[in-house]
Amino acid sequence: QVRVVESGGGLVQAGGSLRLSCKASGSIYSIDAMAWYRQAPGKERELVARIFSDQQKTYAESVKGRFTIFRDSAENTVYLQMNNLGPEDTAVYYCNVEAYEVQYGLGDPRYVVLWGQGTQVTVSS
Repeated sequence: QVRVVESGGGLVQAGGSLRLSCKASGSIYSIDAMAWYRQAPGKERELVARIFSDQQKTYAESVKGRFTIFRDSAENTVYLQMNNLGPEDTAVYYCNVEAYEVQYGLGDPRYVVLWGQGTQVTVSS
């Protein structure tokens, strides 16, 4: 199985910075993309940033210029560096991994989409 574990949330004042990390481990054959989503109270989950295996990146308009996603492919870890945080960034942040999982003796690798447990980011004004 492939597992996803996040870390790095917390409480920060407006204008501050936080870095989130997410590590995928287990029977990984390959990873197509790793992403961060967030969900604020009463709102739908939204994509914040995604990085693909070829290092292409996409960002939500609301975080462009403030957030940076980067990946350590050797460690199957993705990071989200968040700068100049504002109260509007308060949410639970979720890591998302699109990967192929090794199926030992059972055929070709299986495509899986996994979510982390979520980490709270709170920005005080």
